[in-house]
Parts: sequence; C-alpha cells; structure tokens
Amino acid sequence: MFALVAWGEPELQFSGMIAADNFAVFSKVTLAVFGLLTVWLSREYLVRERIEESEFYALTMFAVAGMMLMSAASDLIVMFIALETFSLALYVMVGFRRRSLTSQESAMKYFLLGSFSSAFFLLGIALAYGAAGSTNFYSVAPGAPSLVGYINSTSPENMGLLVAATGFIIVGLGFKVAAVPFHMWTPDAYQGAPSPVTGFMAASSKLAGFAALVRVLDATLFPLRTDWRPLVIGIAVATMIVGSVVAVVQEDVKRMLAYSSIAHAGFVLTAIVATSGRGVSASLFYLATYGVTVLGGFAVVAVVSGPEERRVRLVDLKGLFFERPVLAAVFTLFMLSLAGVPLTSGFVAKLVVFGAAVDAGYTWLVVIGVLASAVAAFFYLRVLVVMYMQESDHPTPPPQGGVLAFGVVGIAAVATIVLGLYWGPLMDLAQKARLITG
Repeated sequence: MFALVAWGEPELQFSGMIAADNFAVFSKVTLAVFGLLTVWLSREYLVRERIEESEFYALTMFAVAGMMLMSAASDLIVMFIALETFSLALYVMVGFRRRSLTSQESAMKYFLLGSFSSAFFLLGIALAYGAAGSTNFYSVAPGAPSLVGYINSTSPENMGLLVAATGFIIVGLGFKVAAVPFHMWTPDAYQGAPSPVTGFMAASSKLAGFAALVRVLDATLFPLRTDWRPLVIGIAVATMIVGSVVAVVQEDVKRMLAYSSIAHAGFVLTAIVATSGRGVSASLFYLATYGVTVLGGFAVVAVVSGPEERRVRLVDLKGLFFERPVLAAVFTLFMLSLAGVPLTSGFVAKLVVFGAAVDAGYTWLVVIGVLASAVAAFFYLRVLVVMYMQESDHPTPPPQGGVLAFGVVGIAAVATIVLGLYWGPLMDLAQKARLITG
C-alpha cells in the first residue's frame, strides 16, 4: 500500500518526517535487492569461515532498514537516527571475523571515524534548527516552521547560519559515501571486513548516503545551490582524482576496489552538482547499476580468496584464467563495467551522469571525470593482465563457493550485460523517481 501511494502522488507521512515519494520507492527497492544478494552470498561464506551466527542476518536487516529510512527521511533528526541505525550494524558486521586482528582493527577504525562524522552531522542539525527553528524539510501545516519555509521567507544575507549547517551536513554524509577528504576509513574497512560485507557496504551504504545528499541538497536546499555547489564541486574533483590515482599502486584487490569505490563516488557527485531532475535520475541509475556490479565483483573475491581470505592480493590472481576460466571471464566483465567500457552497464551509467553535468553547463567537470576514468582504466586492466598473461606460482585451490555464491555472481553478470544493452526500463523508472520539493 505504501509503495502504491508513493509511486502515485507524493505525500508526507508521520507528521512530515517521512517522504512517501517515487524517489524513496526506487531507493528502497534497490536496497532490498542489494540486501537479498548479500544474504545469499554470505550464507556459504559464513559457514566456510565458521562464523555463521543468526545475529549476522539480523544485523543485515537492521542495516537495510536504516538505509531505507534514510532514503525517505524528510527530517534531519529522523535522518540521523537512520544513519546511526545502519552505521552501528555495519560497525559490527565489519568486525564479524572475530579471530582476525585485521577485521577487528578495521571495525575499530570505522567506528571511531564514523563517530567523528556523526558529530559533524549533529552539529549541522543543531545549526539548522538554530536558523530555521525546525529540522523538518517541509511544512506540514500552514505557518509551521520548516527549512524550505525559512529559505523562502528569509533574505539571502541572513542565511549564514543555514549555509554553515549545510557545510557540516555535507561533511557528515560525505563520510558515508566515501568522498575525499572523508574517505580515510574506506581502504581499511573494505580490506578487513568479510568480502560479502564489503560488497554490501560499497553498494548499499553509498546509495543511502547519496539518497540523503540528493534529498537535502537538490530538493530542500536547492535555493542555496550557489553557496554549497562550490564545496561539492571541490569534493567531486578531489574524489575522482584521489580515488583513481591511489588505486593504481594498490596490491590488495579489496583495497584497490575501495579506492575504485571512492572514485565512483566522485562520478555520482557530478550528477548532484547538476541540481536538475536529470541529475537526480542519473545518480539513481548509476548507484543501482554500480551496486549490482560491485556486489558481483566482491562475490568473485569471496569465492577465490579461500579460507580466512588469504588470497586477496593481486598476485594471487595470476593465471586465474587458466585454472578457473569462467570466474576469470565474469570478473573481467565486472572490471570492464567499473572502467566504463561500452556494452556494459558501467558505460551507460557514466554516460548519463556526465550527460547531466554537461547539460547543466559543467563540461569542464566532465573532462576531469573522463580523465580520471582513463586513469582508473589502468588498474582495472592491470587485473586482467595478471589473470590472463601471467602464470600462477602455485596451483590455484578450488573455488570456495556453492550454489548461492555462484548464483549471485551469475545474477550480477547478467544484470551488468543486460543493463548495458537494454537500459531503457531501469532508466525510465529512475526518471519517474521524483522528489518532493516543497
């Protein structure tokens, strides 16, 4: 019933704290798919590592629920509650390999830096309340205070406090989407977490963080775009460059994909900078297609890494094509999609986000994005060279996966190809995913 209402006429629910609009529906369905794929992939992995506990599945559900709430929140307090709900679950999931010191260290770093970012977000909420007298985005009754109402009724010279609040909110959400310079946690957390959890974080937490950013910036604070846009542009440029360049020197596959994730956050930010309906739909399409691809990539890593994930370095992929040709072929597909090669979903995704930025007059930003993509292609192709052109120094152990794990790999591979050739239906749904704007 909720989905039917949301896909029709958008409305506010729960005293204006939840937005029931098409944007929320698209985000929730996508997050549900990511969560389901994660559970399928995790089942056999947890058994293999002898860490299967029912708590893992409960934590996954709490994380997905928090992310869904965040994508629909139309109140800063509710958004913070959602942020903490899925963050606390992820802190525990990152350290779920209790016998691994690397996993425990990663969880602690993630927790400390996450708490630091939450403080910034709370400070932004406090400043926004001080400025507007409300944390609600939209008025639920005539004359009721709200951020949109405050912006529409206040002169630009009196917006200083709200502009400062916007900066702190961007910092808090920038941490969740792994944008530079708030990315420090990403390589360590991705490396130490169980591979299914890493894929879940790369796909789902990025979608939830960007959904909140889009709702705050492109809808609620749209009139202040001349104030926050330079900050977001600077973050986007730094994110694309740092993520692409630093990934080149990584020898650990999971750390390489972590920096790849950082670079992709920069590409999505170019669509947010556009502040248009086209930019919103482009960012949703990008996040949906990227999420499926990166989940498939980490599913392959989980299968080939072996017990205790001992084989996650680039050299461990030597000769994978000769030993496991199907896995090598599928991993190649995922790498080519992340690089944005035509006939894959990654190419279409980059095309639509860069198209939105060009349409908004930011061609120079797209040029930087294209150059960063060219640099990123180097480390993706480096993986292919290792798999196809170098022989392994030792026999490759059999893949550590069953029907569910290979099913996730297959679903992700098919989706990557299909959405690269026939992207129209998903793009149409993304274009219908409009936000409540006032």
